[in-house]
Amino acid sequence: MRKKIINKAADLFLTLGFKSVTMDDIAQEMGISKKTIYVHFANKTKLVEAVTFELFETICDGIDTICEASNNPIEELYDIKMFVMHHLKNEKSSPQFQLRKYYPQIHDALKIKQFEKMHDSVKESLQKGVDTELFRSNINVDFISRMYFNGMTGIKDESIFPKKIYTMEYLIESYLEYHLRAIVTDKGFNILNKFITSNQS
Repeated sequence: MRKKIINKAADLFLTLGFKSVTMDDIAQEMGISKKTIYVHFANKTKLVEAVTFELFETICDGIDTICEASNNPIEELYDIKMFVMHHLKNEKSSPQFQLRKYYPQIHDALKIKQFEKMHDSVKESLQKGVDTELFRSNINVDFISRMYFNGMTGIKDESIFPKKIYTMEYLIESYLEYHLRAIVTDKGFNILNKFITSNQS
């Protein structure tokens, strides 16, 4: 039952936002009593925390699978983009923004976990790109990995990139292109160009 509650809550939180969904809404959607939810979660904050970290683990597992199967680090980044957008429902309800505003402690703990995960996997991907001559050999892999995380986090800041001007899909695609153009070799650019042409929304 705990798992079912987390799954339903995740679906509602990502569609409608962390703030607007109540425990009553979740109970009603599931056809159970609110008391049943409280058996598994002491309060809404505990449920938000469980949903957030469950989603994080699911996304991490998916990213690991993509990285193992990918042909090259450029394709890998585009595949990861599609996977994450699908799982976060294109971030329609601005989950990151709401999490930071209403549940700052959970947001900060998640950000640390995200950085640890992304820093390692992006470093590995960058090195793969250097080794296969798709990325320039003189890039500082550690620095670029940190910049990538900072940029990906930054584009989700609605005070800088308002939702009424930019869709999340556009921001991620544009940032990916910006990031990759800075580090690709001529060989890498040929591959990137194909992705820009075929993946642009």
